[in-house]
Amino acid sequence: MASLTIARAYQHFFDTHPNRTLAFTGGVLNAVGDIVAQLSQNVLSEDKERRLGWDVGRTLRFFCFGFGLSPLLGRWNIFLERRFPLCKRRCHRTSFKALSKRVAADQLVMAPLGLILFVGSMGVMEFRSAAQIRERYADMYTTALLANWKVWPIAQLINFRYIPLPYRIPFQSTCGVFWTLYLSLLNAKWVLLQ
Repeated sequence: MASLTIARAYQHFFDTHPNRTLAFTGGVLNAVGDIVAQLSQNVLSEDKERRLGWDVGRTLRFFCFGFGLSPLLGRWNIFLERRFPLCKRRCHRTSFKALSKRVAADQLVMAPLGLILFVGSMGVMEFRSAAQIRERYADMYTTALLANWKVWPIAQLINFRYIPLPYRIPFQSTCGVFWTLYLSLLNAKWVLLQ
């Protein structure tokens, strides 16, 4: 019953304030992903001295990243919906060709762009120099992009095929908790090496 109430509230806020709703939802789910990553790092750390407390600043940076990126992703989903309609007029079958084009466009355009935005924005929020951000980009971009292409195509295939447009960003962000876990661990590993 509570989930139905949450879904109705979300739909209402999405209908009245889509960008704010997407921003807040994306920010919260990104922050959750970072909290899970920090807890995982502490639990998995064999070196008790390397176990750190909760880094609130790091979680806030992930919140800010999700808050800023989610409205952009919402517009991207609208563009994909219009550019590659899965069903023309009153059809009863989904066009696999259009679905494949959506996933391909998402993975070849938005995935690389999203990673560039992630590396750059995290570097700026961590007060890194331009040289440090370029170094981080060189160290982690290819690794993260290749990992992205192993995970996200199937998630986006499900997202674009079965999830209604207003719920695509929350679905993506929910899947993204685990992706944020990966990015957070990758980012933290790079920070520890500095």
